[in-house]
Amino acid sequence: MTQSVTDQPAPSTHRIAQSIVQRSCGLEIKPQAPLAKLTTLKVGGNAEWLSLPKTPEQLKAALSWAQSKGLAVTMLGAGSNLLVSDRGLPGLVICTRALRHSEFDAQSGRVIAAAGEHWSSLAWKAARNGLKGFEWTIGIPGTVGGAVVMNAGAHGGETADILVETEVVSPDGTLSILTPTDLAYRYRTSNLQSSDKIVTMATFQLSAGHDPVAIKAATADDLKQRRTTQPYHLPNCGSVFRNPPGNSAGRLIQEAGLKGYQIGNAQISTLHANFIVNLGKAKAQDVLTLIRHAKAVVKERNDIALETEVKIIGDFDFA
Repeated sequence: MTQSVTDQPAPSTHRIAQSIVQRSCGLEIKPQAPLAKLTTLKVGGNAEWLSLPKTPEQLKAALSWAQSKGLAVTMLGAGSNLLVSDRGLPGLVICTRALRHSEFDAQSGRVIAAAGEHWSSLAWKAARNGLKGFEWTIGIPGTVGGAVVMNAGAHGGETADILVETEVVSPDGTLSILTPTDLAYRYRTSNLQSSDKIVTMATFQLSAGHDPVAIKAATADDLKQRRTTQPYHLPNCGSVFRNPPGNSAGRLIQEAGLKGYQIGNAQISTLHANFIVNLGKAKAQDVLTLIRHAKAVVKERNDIALETEVKIIGDFDFA
């Protein structure tokens, strides 16, 4: 008997969604995609849907698709400064690490970089062009987009000091340009953290006309300092806590005797107490429990409430 079209089994929703987006601009959206490999801590469950756009057009297409399906959107860059639940994330996760493009003007000192450009790569390129001002970024395990959003900083420098403007896109595809004043920068935060706008590009102002050899040497010194004082040899998410005013989160945790304290395969680093490392098979829940333990001990011992710098997303057990 010939089967009518209406009797045909329906294709899977995942396959339909992928084919629709792929036809629009070559973008692929993957169902039930692992997120652990996309985070520097190497923990976390699956994304219900995952997209890694390579162009601004693909980013807009991904946002449009999510909006048409009524799906929540979560943004990832390099996956640093992030703790993703073992249960994964619902909706569409967009990872911008494939959005890469950079331009360096050795005369004016202007640098234009796409959201997925990695800080370390930009630091070395700037040095080769004789541009000073990116040295402190070397070793930061993140991308331009994430740095703009959270006002990333190190060694006395921060994004707010060098940012000229940033291009952002809204969920409906509208592009706009924002200045540091628009972003209301503060210590390790901006108003983009509570916004639905997504960074696509940023322009920075560096100091031009310097000796590339000297800049590369200074950049290498900064990288050496970070590698000797921070646990770059193990998966981690960067600094876990913000430094309290006039104090150091790492020192408070160390003085509480928590260096090396371990839950499962998650450990407070023996090298720097404001880092939590994955010794191999850590779970996100172990990391969160360790964070909460460190906060409780420091609060009881010093009456200081540590605030997390790492962003915690997804469903966790808080009992």
